[in-house]
Amino acid sequence: MKGVLLHGGLGTRLRPLTHTGPKQLIQIAGKPVSQWALEDLRDAGVKEVAVVLGNLAPERVVEYYGDGSQLGLKLTYIYQGYPYGIAHAVYMARDFVGDEPFIVYLGDNVILECISRFAKEFEESDADAMVLLVEVEDPRRFGVAKFNKEGKLIGFVEKPREPPSRFALAGVYFFRPPHVFRVIEKLKPSWRGELEITDALQGLIDGGFKVEHDVIRGWWKDTGTPEDILEANRLLLDYRYREVSVRGEVERSRVEGRVVIEDGAVLRSSVVRGPCYIGAGSVVEESYVGPYTSIGRMCKLVGVEVENSVVMDDVVLERVGARIVDSIVGAEAVVKGNMSMPKGIRLIVGEKSVIEL
Repeated sequence: MKGVLLHGGLGTRLRPLTHTGPKQLIQIAGKPVSQWALEDLRDAGVKEVAVVLGNLAPERVVEYYGDGSQLGLKLTYIYQGYPYGIAHAVYMARDFVGDEPFIVYLGDNVILECISRFAKEFEESDADAMVLLVEVEDPRRFGVAKFNKEGKLIGFVEKPREPPSRFALAGVYFFRPPHVFRVIEKLKPSWRGELEITDALQGLIDGGFKVEHDVIRGWWKDTGTPEDILEANRLLLDYRYREVSVRGEVERSRVEGRVVIEDGAVLRSSVVRGPCYIGAGSVVEESYVGPYTSIGRMCKLVGVEVENSVVMDDVVLERVGARIVDSIVGAEAVVKGNMSMPKGIRLIVGEKSVIEL
């Protein structure tokens, strides 16, 4: 099977973090959100992936992933431009997939359970399509599955006011060409001006094609808001980093719990309490890094306290004074201060911003 990773969208709910780049490149637990998806595809046996790019700094995605060889993948880039909907993005990959079955994976979703068993299930079936569903508390935010009294999947509704079930589309779809492309060709834009994937799936069902489903039993997250980013970071640190890994230098410092310190990172006179991640080349001096914190590459932390936060690459945090909690700090941002008040502050800082407290 081939893979299609959707890397578009405007990420309006994550501004200012997405003013300068795609939301899928926001790092959680040491990796961009979309890298977790690419690695999931690779571990499911996919070797070739088309990355469908939007119009928000697509060159940054190409620059970061290159040809994909560092991940053991062969990447092809397809430019969608303006986000005309998931179904439109899928249709743009028709030449790439050819006659092969393929997996569509939304690049801003994180699934704790690997999709390998679902990929095998689809390969061994005679289904024309298969969708993954997840039970959610508020289905009104998602595309929702509809079942008959016997429990058979009979349709989908996009963001319904009165959901027909609690099972939402999880953002992973399996297809066999060419039926899905023929259905998309006949779609009309929804009230949002998009070609909806729910309409494409409904078209397959109405056309008599076999559409199966399975349910993700583990944790799943659509990383569309700052709160989602922080929750995804916490859960990935908890479940994907099960052992201590210290490859950097530790000088007069204390490391407690499950901590990952990458090559070239330096701890001096600091306390680091896991689960947490400190990226390559970062320097942490006279600081406290608390649980559920991810520090990116080449950061500098001096005289600060931070916990339950995501700090991206090349960030400087220096003598802020107040403890930084529940925060996201964009790449190359600088936060300095001379505060002494014993309180915490919560920050959502865009890329290359400078804050003096």
